Amino acid sequence: MSFKTPDLCDAFETELGTAVRVVAPMFQRYGGKTSFSGQIVTLKLFEDNSLVREVFGEDGKGKVLVIDGGGSLRCALVGDQLAILANKNGWEGVIVYGCIRDSGDINGIDIGVRALNTHPQKTLKKGIGDRNVAVTFGGVTFNPNEWIYADEDGVLVASHPLV
Repeated sequence: MSFKTPDLCDAFETELGTAVRVVAPMFQRYGGKTSFSGQIVTLKLFEDNSLVREVFGEDGKGKVLVIDGGGSLRCALVGDQLAILANKNGWEGVIVYGCIRDSGDINGIDIGVRALNTHPQKTLKKGIGDRNVAVTFGGVTFNPNEWIYADEDGVLVASHPLV
């Protein structure tokens, strides 16, 4: 599916505002896909990526994982092995409010990735976190089953599919 986030903003602007929510421009682009979209699945966790592996092990066709990692810059929540697993299971992409690692390898994987930055250290593994809860960062609340669109110009969230 082809789209441009500026065109979506323009198309869904109304007299009362906009039908899309624009995430603050805070993410770096990684992964082999420059643009991606899908239905949102959320995780809320902190410096523990156990649930990321669990979710990426499931069918991700047409889905994007949104991880609220609390904005931590002390470790990486996604690395190359998790990106490979996500790609194998059909995930369109991942938005990480935190860091990733193995960015060079991830750039060669056909998945879209947005993250605050990179960090070489892995996380703890305690299995702690919440799944499919509303998460808020970048000035936007991401609700499970809503829709997300990411490209070179930004990240948008909408309550229904736009394309």
